[in-house]
Amino acid sequence: MLTVVFYRETNRTVPLLTWLDGLPEKARLACIARIELLAQFGHQLRRPHAENLGEGIWELRAKVEGVNYRLLYFFHGQQVVVLTHGITKQRATVPPIEIERAKQLRAAFEADPAGHTHKE
Repeated sequence: MLTVVFYRETNRTVPLLTWLDGLPEKARLACIARIELLAQFGHQLRRPHAENLGEGIWELRAKVEGVNYRLLYFFHGQQVVVLTHGITKQRATVPPIEIERAKQLRAAFEADPAGHTHKE
């Protein structure tokens, strides 16, 4: 199993947890189930649950009542996966600005993993 961590901003907010808190209960539970699958299967998780978006950024995929929910993440080494943020997807593809955001968060995390890791 991998260690799953949540990206934390320098102001100590955790984008993914904030986003999850705003979802309807069914959607939140579906997203949490995908996180658990990611922890269990890691690098082997693929469609329909996960998709490589390119440049080292991945998405967890959940669909509830016709709405697409995506959780963006990247791998840090072989044993850690970092969840950056989530989006409610309206189009066929994840908007490039969201992929770019995940890449920027990855760069910040890699520069200071301890400072950007959420601990409960």
